[in-house]
Amino acid sequence: MGPSQLVHQGVRTERCSSKMAEEKATILVVDDDPFVREFLEHTFTKHGHVVATCDTGADGLRLLWQNEFDAVFLDVRLPDSDGIAVLQRMKNLGKRAEIVMITGFASVDTAVQAMREGAYDYLQKPLSEESVLRVLDKILERRRLLESPGLGMGYPVAPGRPERIITRSPRMLEILQLVERVAPTDCTVLIMGESGTGKELIAKAIHYRSRRKDKPFVVVDCGALVETLFESELFGHERGAFTGATQTRLGSFELANGGTFFFDEIGNISLTTQAKILRAIQEKEIRRVGGSKPIHVDVRIVAATNLDLRRAVESGRFREDLFYRLTVFPVYLPPLRERKEDIIPLANYFIGRFARELGKQVFGLSKEAEQVLLHYSWPGNVRELENAIERALVLEDTDRIQVSSLPEHLVRAADRDRIVDLEPSIRPLREMERDYIALALKKAGGNISKAARLLEIDRKTLYAKIRRYGLGS
Repeated sequence: MGPSQLVHQGVRTERCSSKMAEEKATILVVDDDPFVREFLEHTFTKHGHVVATCDTGADGLRLLWQNEFDAVFLDVRLPDSDGIAVLQRMKNLGKRAEIVMITGFASVDTAVQAMREGAYDYLQKPLSEESVLRVLDKILERRRLLESPGLGMGYPVAPGRPERIITRSPRMLEILQLVERVAPTDCTVLIMGESGTGKELIAKAIHYRSRRKDKPFVVVDCGALVETLFESELFGHERGAFTGATQTRLGSFELANGGTFFFDEIGNISLTTQAKILRAIQEKEIRRVGGSKPIHVDVRIVAATNLDLRRAVESGRFREDLFYRLTVFPVYLPPLRERKEDIIPLANYFIGRFARELGKQVFGLSKEAEQVLLHYSWPGNVRELENAIERALVLEDTDRIQVSSLPEHLVRAADRDRIVDLEPSIRPLREMERDYIALALKKAGGNISKAARLLEIDRKTLYAKIRRYGLGS
């Protein structure tokens, strides 16, 4: 059976029925040379991969915005735009695709610029089958690493599901490694961190990597339930147990049987309810409200809190025995202000998601908007960032989020924080002199005499300082 083809608006997608490759990749080729497109399409489909091709930067951006690809092979010179500019816009989409630049013109400067802008690799025409397959193999190997324990950016909360934990933070990477190690066990896990840091996502990641992944994941928000109904919510009730109990109702413990029970904000429950939860965890059985028969339950407990439970124990607001039951395996999520390297990747991820939902052609942030996000302290953490980006997408009329679309309080607060950041720090005088001389040489185009005049020192003194600081090259 030959490959099936779909052609529309200058874009062709081809699927090959070949079983030559165990791991199939989805690849986008953007090149105005029909021979290059045909060569790459033939090479990749021959090895079982799925290929889409187009000949303009605009079509390439549209396809990448609408779909998920593993790799993009992008020409440096396109009829409608510069390839480097297309690369920048593609990176701003926050997609997982690795981008390989291809060109018929040997240029070290272009290669360096492409790599600085985030290109994965750089290939020069004429292309060979061996070279393009080698770089694709490297990309797929990196993807395997990213989808295995200890991955970096784009950690799937549940394999095969769209939710992802976006991070480049070394601290978060360590946490994801802990998730991989604790998930297969039945250990009780306590996830600590401020509101909006992603505690429920971590809980889900633990559940969907456990032996209980095909059983229920039940969430109870301890901060949202009325105390008088809490016991019924957790343990269920028998018919006639109280006024209005017209039928028997299963509680969350029974609904979670065989799976994972996630207590969100467990620090908000009363001491009375804490005692009953402790008994259920210890004895693995519950009694419905109004019932006398014990019911066996098999659940894995994962809890989360934004409170300092140890301090709550010391003040008598939280049971010490329950505290130790929950902290078998503690995990602490750092606030967003302590992992600033995640702010822009998270923002781009949310831009991509909301742009698709709202049907808007917004591909990233302006440089000024990036600076505002980086200088804000994010007291509401990732949830606040997500809400800010969604609001900005609704208001934005250009292809990048501008400062004017960001919430006003965020811009004002970021400006205040930036003023503090701009307070001068003390640097060693030797270091400052070296940098200043290097700047003067750059301004003078390497001309020693001109640089000496700019610095208002004689050439002999400048030569001595150049030698001292190793600036001769």
